[in-house]
Order: sequence, then C-alpha cells, then structure tokens
Amino acid sequence: MAGTLIMGVGERSGKQRVRVGVDVGGTFTDIVLQTESGTLHSSKVLTTYHAPEQGVVYSIEQVSRTSGVELGDVNQVIHGTTLATNALIERRGAKTALVTTAGFRDVIETRTESRFEQYDLNIVLPDPLIARRDRFVISERLNARGEVLIDFDDDAARAVIERIGVAGYESVAVGFLHSYRNGMHERRFRSLLKKELSGVAVSISSEVSPQMREYERFNTVCANAYVQPLMASYLLRLRDQLKGIGVGCPLYLIHSGGGLMSVETAAEFPVRLIESGPAGGAIFAADLAARYGLDRVLSYDMGGTTAKIALIEDYVPRTAKVFEVDRRSRFKKGSGMPISIPVIEMIEIGAGGGSIVQVDSLGQIRVGPHSSGSDPGPAAYARGGDDATVTDANLLLGRLHPDTFGAKDILLNPQLAGEAIAAGVGGPLGLDNAAAAVGIVEVVDENMTNAARVHAVEGGRDLSGFSMIAFGGGAPLHASRLIDKLGLDELIVPSGAGVGSAIGFLRAPFSYEAIRSFYTTTADFDYLGANALLAELTAEAESFVRVGLADDRAHEASSVEPAISVERQVSMRYAGQGWEIPVSLDEGEFDEFAAELLAAKFTKSYLEFFGRAIDQLNIEAVSWAVRVSSVEEPAALVELSRIGNRVAPEQTRQMYDPTSSGSVEAGLFPRSRLKPADLVVGPALIFEPQTTTVLGAQHACVVQSDGSLLIRRVQVPR
Repeated sequence: MAGTLIMGVGERSGKQRVRVGVDVGGTFTDIVLQTESGTLHSSKVLTTYHAPEQGVVYSIEQVSRTSGVELGDVNQVIHGTTLATNALIERRGAKTALVTTAGFRDVIETRTESRFEQYDLNIVLPDPLIARRDRFVISERLNARGEVLIDFDDDAARAVIERIGVAGYESVAVGFLHSYRNGMHERRFRSLLKKELSGVAVSISSEVSPQMREYERFNTVCANAYVQPLMASYLLRLRDQLKGIGVGCPLYLIHSGGGLMSVETAAEFPVRLIESGPAGGAIFAADLAARYGLDRVLSYDMGGTTAKIALIEDYVPRTAKVFEVDRRSRFKKGSGMPISIPVIEMIEIGAGGGSIVQVDSLGQIRVGPHSSGSDPGPAAYARGGDDATVTDANLLLGRLHPDTFGAKDILLNPQLAGEAIAAGVGGPLGLDNAAAAVGIVEVVDENMTNAARVHAVEGGRDLSGFSMIAFGGGAPLHASRLIDKLGLDELIVPSGAGVGSAIGFLRAPFSYEAIRSFYTTTADFDYLGANALLAELTAEAESFVRVGLADDRAHEASSVEPAISVERQVSMRYAGQGWEIPVSLDEGEFDEFAAELLAAKFTKSYLEFFGRAIDQLNIEAVSWAVRVSSVEEPAALVELSRIGNRVAPEQTRQMYDPTSSGSVEAGLFPRSRLKPADLVVGPALIFEPQTTTVLGAQHACVVQSDGSLLIRRVQVPR
C-alpha cells in the first residue's frame, strides 16, 4: 500500500534533507519518506518475519520509486521495531545465563510479595525469563552504600566462566547486590568473561538499569542479555543491506522513552527498544495535540497485532520508569515481566486487525492475544490463514471491501473470511456469519474501551473532556465506536493515520534519560552527593545526545551548536512506603538549605497525586533521573474548524452500524477527493490506501485545513 501525503504541517523549516521513518510491526512494515519540501510519501507492506530487514529494504526501494527520490539522497533513517518485544513474549532469544551474588540466585523467580490475584490460592505466576539451571552465583557482597562487605572471588568467577563456556551460552546477564551504587564487581566479572569468552555477549545491571529493587533490576538485565545477540545481528544486517542499496546515511533507533539513539547504543542496550514502535505513535499524537492546541488527548493506535492507548496532557505523553511486558492476566499489574527503563506510559493489548478470535469453554468470544501476523495473515488475505480474525469480521460487516482496500498485493476474499468465522465462531455458538462478525467487533471494541478506562484510572485521570487521536491501520475502523462507549465528544483521524507511528519517528528528538538510585532523606539531606550524581547523569545523557547530533549534522555546513534541553527529576516517598512519585527539579545545584525546598515540592506533588499529604513523616529521595533532548522547533498551530459544507457520496454500500443496531446504507468517500471544510455525515466510510475511517449514523466529520478528519458525535447514541 503506497501513498503520497501533502502535509505542510510536517515541514521543518531550515532542515533541507530527506528523511525516512521505518516501523516494523507484527503484521505490517510502514515506511514514510519526507522530502525537502515537507511532502510525505508512504508505503505499507507485510512484515517479512524470517528476515525483517528484507521487508524494510523492499519498502524503502518502493517508496523511493513512487516519490522520485534517489536512495543516495536519503540523509537519515529512523527505525522502530517490535522485534525485541516479540522475542521476549515468544521466548525465542539467545541461550542466556544469569550470574548473581551468592544467596540471590532465585530473585527473578521468587519475585516480590506483590500478587496480581491477592486471594487466588492457585495463582500461576509467569515463568522467569532464565530457568534455574541457567543461573549461577559467586561470592561477593556490597552494602547499600556500595561499600565492600565480601571481596570479589576471582577463582569462583573463573570457575563459573568455565561452566558458561562449556555449556555454550550465547549471552550472560550479570546482576550483583547493590551494584546500582557501585558497579566495580560487575565490571570485574565482565572483564574476566571477555578475556576468556570474547564471543559471548554480556550485560551488566549497573549499566543497563542502575536502580534499586533487585527483582526489577535483575529482570531488566536478563531481558537485555536475552535479546542482545538477536537485535545486534538484525541491526548490523539492516545497516549493511541499506548500504547495499545505496542508503549510506546514519541509521537511528527510536527508544521506548520516545527519543533517538544510535545503532551502537541500541545494540548494547536493546532492552530500551522494547516499546520503540508504540513510542513513535505517542510522539505522533503529542505532536498533533500541540498543533491543534488540545491539552488532553487519548492516543489510540491499532495495527495488525496490537492496540496501544496512551494519555497525553499538556502536549506531552505520560512517562514511567518501570513497565511490564507480556502480562499473562489482562489489565492486571504484576502479571507480567517488569522492565525498569524510561518508557512512554501506555497500555497495550492483543487487539489488532489480525488478532485471532476463538470461543472459550464458557461459550464466550475471545479476541487475541495471539495474532495471525503477516504470514499467513487473516483468512481474508488468502495467504493460507484459516483462523477467524478482526479483519475478517470487518470485511463481512462492510467496513472493509476488496474494491477499496488499498493493498496492491492483497485482494480481500469475503468467502474465505466467512468460512473462517463460521468455523471459529459461528458454528460453536450457533450463529450466522453476520451475527458472529457483530459479536467479534463488539468484543474487540469493548476490550479496547476497558483498556482505556483502566489506563486512565491507573493514571488517576477522568477521561471527560479528552479528545481522541486515532491512527494505525485498524484504529480509524473502530475509533468512532470507542468515543461513543467512552463518552468522548471529539475524534481526530490525521493525515497519514495508517502509518502514524512511522511519521512520529520523524518528529522525535535526539534524547537520552540517565537514571540511578541514590538514597537520602530530607531530614539528613546529602546535597553534595546529590549534586555530584546529577552532574554525572547530565554528562552521561548529554554525551549520548551530542554524539547523535554530531552524526546527524555531519552533512551540514553549519557550525552552530544545536540547542539541547535538560530535565531533572527525583523519585520520592514517605518513609515506610513501597513506591515513589516523581518530583521535577529546578536548575542549579543544591545547597545546605535545599532540603526544605525539596520537601515542599514533594508535598505539592503528593497532593496533586493523592489529594492529601501526610504530616510528620520523614521524606526519602530514592532515584534520580536526567533527560537531555535536542530542542525541536515549535509545532505550527492549526485552528480546528467544526463547521463545514455537506458533501454527498458518489457511491454507497451496506455497512453494519452499531448505533443503528443493524445494517445501513453508508456513503463512500475517497479521502483524496475531500477538501478542507467538507462535511461528511454518517453513516459513511472514508477510505484511503492504508486505512478506512468508519462513521456511524450519529457521527459527522469536518475536513480540516491540514487534511485531518475531525469527527464529532451529533447526538447521544442509543
């Protein structure tokens, strides 16, 4: 699926270059090429699972031909991928060993005292990423201040290294007690291992995640080691193949926190790529929120495999320092694998166009989390798939149609879709295909609605007054139903919605967030230690950003040093509490009077989070973070128009509309023919090469000056 988007809002004045954004998802690989004039050309092809780099190279060549841009003129490629996430979920990473302090071999299995089902006596916890037989210990011990209690045992370390070599491990994770305060023992073990086994990858927790809490830190370094050989091999192959077709420019990766990092950094810390693709979508939505002046936005990104929902306030996505991968119990914290890295906070569920639908033992329709992916794909793709999927249901309900589905290499087959739904859903429930398809889309819509509600509640937010921005190949098909269910009044489907995450990559700054745990209290505040730590973190983060900026600007003649911004934050809590809240820090160093000011800032933040503060309790500072980012030019504002001139459709077809409780005659509108100020009244289908926007009978859409679709509810739905 290819297309050209004339998007003046995508222009960045003074940046005369050709840039490419590449998003490799579970089903589709999306490519966006931005020319010097700001025009965006896009392509969407099926992901090549066996070798994802082949799909990337093919789609870049395809979009180069359609845009008329020579491959050698590309100045920058920005890449995001779910490969690291999928490797963790599917447990297909490297053969990995964990080396830890004697007595702490089972930390990643015993977990913490928290249980996601408090009263379930038969609770089944997720299996640890590394089995017990692959975990080794050596004698060494530091205290919480990083001081040596037990010296590092070189002989024991060499014995462990010999066992690692004999067993043929490809990667090693190293996590010692309190190494976040002092990583010298971890560095010592790495040095010994590299000397004996130079071909084995090694990750140490004091570099991957230097934070308190052994369970989260050990899990994070294990995840990094587990996917490191896979990701390093993939990134090197991709870089080599890009050079092979004439794209010799720098290749950058989008990390989970929403910034850019070099290939070298990504290969060393691939765990930071776990949410890289979804992070691009959140950046895309935040950029649009700033352009439209919407300070409260619900970002809704649905592709072929998953749906992602994020909250954006004051034009900035919410962020977190810890998140979970592969939750085994839907929406329940603690049922997944904790990863302690900076990340854009979102909730992700297995609800995409290719999500497989089944009927469980209770006769209930279940959608996901497993997906048909790109090979074989939904049954309607006629590529050998025979499982019922959400795409098959949308096809039978008239929301998708072979004549308006934009993929040149996919001809949708309604007969195969019907056979799959009959076998997987209709037959077991005694329903005809139409009723079964209705059940599928209602279940998937309710799943996404519940995910949005849970995410809002976990963030302490009420969704009243929020606007939704929907993108991804699947979101525009379902978004109008979601705003009905959530009670939202406004929905925006932007230009390029089908490849929104890839466009978001082109909006991302160079950024890096350095984090480290350092315990002190406001009653006995170690301001000298805090100042020294913040200086180290700033230097670490700035060095990553400066290197990226230098590589990016190597082709430019300008000698002007790019501007950067520095944001500082500390995580604080009352004594006795088990978790912290973030507190922003002002510029400058602390002095001997800083404790009182820091306590006041914490109290204010605590009030904002929980509505009341607690008197006469000591306040603790636990972890410190510094985020350094390149400064991007402010977004060009777009004034939203809610009034338009109604246009009539040239054609119609039957479509299921839940707000009308049945099939209705829907107008068909090619999006390319709609002009600013055009008013489309539902029921209607607005189709384009990479997605279709569905309007129910109680929705109306006004085309904006930048080509976006502003959809509103025109009356309360039944």
